[in-house]
Amino acid sequence: MSAPIAVTTSPSPDQLQSLGVTDWPIWTCGVSSFPWTYDEQEICLLLDGDVTVTPDGGEPVRFGAGDLVVFAAGLSCVWTVHAPVRKHYRFG
Repeated sequence: MSAPIAVTTSPSPDQLQSLGVTDWPIWTCGVSSFPWTYDEQEICLLLDGDVTVTPDGGEPVRFGAGDLVVFAAGLSCVWTVHAPVRKHYRFG
């Protein structure tokens, strides 16, 4: 199995354009901590924020503004939002 959380730092404009990121909805969240389970894969691009996501039984992964992140389907984790988040996202 591949990593449950994959982070691409500074993805290229071509990569973002090919994914159609700017057409995806935007989700926002203030400073908080909450559990989450992914029923399906999510890809997101953080526009703002600083987050640590800790998979159940796994190592924490920290990412922030400008990072492209893929969360695997079936991942159960805890989100810790250190600075308010604004992100484009797509499920499936």
